[in-house]
Amino acid sequence: MSEMTQTAAKPRIERSATAARTYAIFLIIGLAALIIAPMFFYPIFLMKLLCFALFACAFNLLLGYTGLLSFGHATFFGGAAYFTAHVVKEWGFTPELGILTGVVGAAFLGLVMGFFAIRRQGIYFAMITLALSQMFFFFCLQAKFTQGEDGIQSVPRGHLFGFIDLLSSTNMYYFVLAVFLIGMVIIWRFINSPFGMILRSIRENEPRAISLGYSVARYKLGAFVMSAALAGLAGGLKALVFQFATLTDVAWQMSGEVILMTLLGGIGTLIGPIFGAGLVVTLQNYLATSDFPVTIITGVVFMVCVLVFRRGIIGEFYASRLGRKLGFEHRR
Repeated sequence: MSEMTQTAAKPRIERSATAARTYAIFLIIGLAALIIAPMFFYPIFLMKLLCFALFACAFNLLLGYTGLLSFGHATFFGGAAYFTAHVVKEWGFTPELGILTGVVGAAFLGLVMGFFAIRRQGIYFAMITLALSQMFFFFCLQAKFTQGEDGIQSVPRGHLFGFIDLLSSTNMYYFVLAVFLIGMVIIWRFINSPFGMILRSIRENEPRAISLGYSVARYKLGAFVMSAALAGLAGGLKALVFQFATLTDVAWQMSGEVILMTLLGGIGTLIGPIFGAGLVVTLQNYLATSDFPVTIITGVVFMVCVLVFRRGIIGEFYASRLGRKLGFEHRR
């Protein structure tokens, strides 16, 4: 029996080794591409892509790995943008402290919103997050520190650690890249921890997780707060990159946009949301000057992907013969 077990386990071990080598190769290629990217592309476009890629990955942490569909993630993204912009411009905070303030503020908003939202499931959960998000939108519209419809403009980038001038697009790009990579490492570690495994079990069969003695509400709230904090990290970065924070950042359309990015790339995959964000941001950037509405083109792309790539583009690749040969697996 032991020999049969070893024989059956051998292909699985080989696939895991193949997947590890493949991941390592793609990781090295990806890092090299990101490092040299400013030589070939406009740095502001690249920074926007990285900010929204991190935002989409933060959202995927909740949807793909916990099974909770939130329509209110613009609250954390835009709220952190407002917090960061305000403390940097009005209080003279350094960039790193400004972003930290945005992350803490987004985590607090996530704690409050999650406390009410996790009491319901399915469509009711989604509608509660949307309703609370709209409440925060109108708060930002009326609050004095957000400056209403004008938003907070002319936000100084400042000096990182007191000596790195972030007004330089090159310095700012590598700062955004570093924060993006740190965020991705946090997400990877989170989903591969025992906490992440429990979240997967809740997503797959919540009653069984409850029967095993897990406090499902606490795990959901923890995932919600972590997702909110990482979305806030992306929002704080965005405020410094573009040097402003406006109502667009907290509008419900922003929540819909991040859902679109995640579904296009593939929910439940680590790099799927990055690919989806890259696709959407690229379409917005290169078609912004065209006469044809970008939203219509984006909608058409989404419809095609939903019909052809049911798991998302990266999800379908993982499920394909080539993906299986390389050792990938799509875990929903």
